[in-house]
Amino acid sequence: VQLQASGGGLVQAGGSLRLSCAASESTFSPGYVGWFRQAPGKEREYVAGITTNGVTVYIANSVKGRFTISRDTVKNAVCLQMNSLKPEDTAVYSCAARNAGTLYFEWWGQGTQVTVSS
Repeated sequence: VQLQASGGGLVQAGGSLRLSCAASESTFSPGYVGWFRQAPGKEREYVAGITTNGVTVYIANSVKGRFTISRDTVKNAVCLQMNSLKPEDTAVYSCAARNAGTLYFEWWGQGTQVTVSS
């Protein structure tokens, strides 16, 4: 199974983007999907996580109130809605999945670049 993140791009500060994470197999249903980001010269940051039942279990303080994670059951995808973007949100965003009951993210997708201009 491969994960594919999409939806990144260049946006002005205050703007919005919607990222999507889809699996190569339509039947893939991991217990938990998370979004991560990594800016140049910085460590990877865990941004948001959601369960297979669509329960949001984690939103980083740095994005709380601006980012929302959700499941698109029709497309079998996990979306990250990013509003009120700031230049410090600039990073490569990646999605990852793990089975329920484990903390190990077994499946990772290639990232999508998000650039927020001031």
